[in-house]
Order: sequence, then structure tokens, then C-alpha cells
Amino acid sequence: MRKFVPTVLLFSALIAPAFAQSKAEPPVPVRTVPPDYPDELRRDGVSGLVMVKCTIDEQGNVAGTEIEKSSNAAFEKPALNALKKWKFKPAKQDGAPVAIKVSIPIKFVFES
Repeated sequence: MRKFVPTVLLFSALIAPAFAQSKAEPPVPVRTVPPDYPDELRRDGVSGLVMVKCTIDEQGNVAGTEIEKSSNAAFEKPALNALKKWKFKPAKQDGAPVAIKVSIPIKFVFES
């Protein structure tokens, strides 16, 4: 049986400097889409993690995705495809929506 653990971690190190001087709100996920678990990795019982660096734009859309690191290259494309379908309440600075760069871990957890 496959299990996807949606994990969203917006690293404070990336967010804090951009908002140091003003009232800020980080982006909040409002819709997450699980990635497809690659068949060969599911068959072999392989779990993994993909760290994706991306921009959450002023409308709360995911843009400019880039793999930061990955435990297995076969997880990368499913992670990127799923993340592009996520939707966020955008970050705000002084009450106005702003684009922000974040790192999001996508975990693939195999449970038999």
C-alpha cells in the first residue's frame, strides 16, 4: 500500500529576511495534490524525499520549481508535477500579496 505524506515546510530562513522590516504573513497551502508514487519504487518498497525550491506568486500559484535535493531521481518528476497543482493563500507583506521563494519537502512513504 502506498502512502503519501504531504509535508509543507516553509523555511523561516527563507521567509524571515524578506519580511524583517514589516508585518508579514507566510503563504498557507489551501490545496495539496499527492504525487504519483513511481510503480518500480512502490514495488521495491522504497520511500524518499524531494526538496523543491519554488516561488509562490501573488495569486498563490506555484511557479519556478527547482529540485534542491532528492533521495531518488525517480521521485523528482512526480513531486514537481504534483506541486505545480498546489494552491496557496499567498504571502502578504503589510497586507498586500507578495511573491516569495520557499522550499517544500515532498515525502514519499511506503508502508506495506
